[in-house]
Amino acid sequence: MSDNFRQFQFKSFIYKAIEESGFHQPTEIQSKMIPLILNGESAIGQSQTGTGKTHAYLLPIVNLINPEIKQVQAVITVPTRELADQIYQEIQKIVRFDENRQITAKRLIGGTDKQRDIDKLREQPHIVVGTPGRINNMIEEQVLSLYKTKTLVVDEADLMLDMGFLHDVDQIAGRMPKELEIFVFSATIPEKLKPFLKKYMENPKYEHVDPDQLAAKNIEHILIPLKSRNKLELLNEILLSYNPYLAIVFVNTKQMADEVADKLIELGLKVGRIHGDISPRERKRVMKQIRNLDFQYIVATDLAARGIDIEGVSHIINFELPKDLDFYIHRAGRTARAGNKGIATTIYQPSDEDSLVQLEKMGIPFRYFDLKHGEWVESAERNRRKNRKKTISEEQVKANKIVQKPKKVKPGYKKKMQKQKDQIIKRERKVLRNKNS
Repeated sequence: MSDNFRQFQFKSFIYKAIEESGFHQPTEIQSKMIPLILNGESAIGQSQTGTGKTHAYLLPIVNLINPEIKQVQAVITVPTRELADQIYQEIQKIVRFDENRQITAKRLIGGTDKQRDIDKLREQPHIVVGTPGRINNMIEEQVLSLYKTKTLVVDEADLMLDMGFLHDVDQIAGRMPKELEIFVFSATIPEKLKPFLKKYMENPKYEHVDPDQLAAKNIEHILIPLKSRNKLELLNEILLSYNPYLAIVFVNTKQMADEVADKLIELGLKVGRIHGDISPRERKRVMKQIRNLDFQYIVATDLAARGIDIEGVSHIINFELPKDLDFYIHRAGRTARAGNKGIATTIYQPSDEDSLVQLEKMGIPFRYFDLKHGEWVESAERNRRKNRKKTISEEQVKANKIVQKPKKVKPGYKKKMQKQKDQIIKRERKVLRNKNS
């Protein structure tokens, strides 16, 4: 393990957990946020998916727990059950290195037996992680006491806002002490989130990791044209060609997720699906199957881009570009995690041109390939098409300058002039084709 983590002066068992996790050095968001949390300074950490946000708060929070005090010392709120479960598992990976085994954590999520959660809380844990609705339920049942709990984490805050959970988080914060240390982690800071931040955070520290630097890191971004092919058949060809360890196919709607998953299953692929219409029990079953590597492919909506952390993803396929282009980065961030490399492939068509231009402006370095008879062939087709349009436009201007209207004209001069222009443009096109061939 790199000595870079030593700067934080964690307890010895934390370092054992870091070493076991294979972390070599803190990520940028960890370097910025860990000292603030250790010092009890409320802070906002803005960074994209895959930057190490979870351990940016887990490591210092676990380090600060006093096991002798038998009460809740930190509450971690997240927007989805799956994310709550994953964070809970990460806490367990850290605390198991504590020789005294005294630090306790409880997971409180909707879609599970409420009475069982009530029974869990007969003894108050040191850390609570869960979805805001169920945490509020336990407070209302008077089995969860937070009036002395001074640390609150709001993870994926913008997603929490989008899913309508911020009101529940507000209620939780309202049951905690006025001297509340609150740590907000979010990929974006929308305007509608700011009233909540202003209400509970007085002059918070704000740390931002530039997303443009993250977009291309360890990820190869590939574009493949649809042309006149059947999109589902092309997707199947792409997946078979990659033969990935684990791939997520992203779509924009629940209906499309079902359509794509059904077709791939029909074609004989091992496919799971994740979207908002799946029941809690089914989602839990699918996540277990994913962890057991029962699937090689997962078809998902953007719920899996932000609300669920799936390990071992080697490939991302955008069957559809997201309507909110920030989600392209979230999707791509599902791969190339923990220093590994990954591939993000997008099937595109002419109607996607504006979105692709915008993504390039955001710093995405696309490469162009086509899949021909099962072989990947590098192509410059999209750029060539843009250059061709530009060049033809330039040559049109050139032709207009060369072929000018004479001072005195004879009958039929318009047809003759247009014919000369057409010949010039045709000649320039031929030159351009020879250059690109």
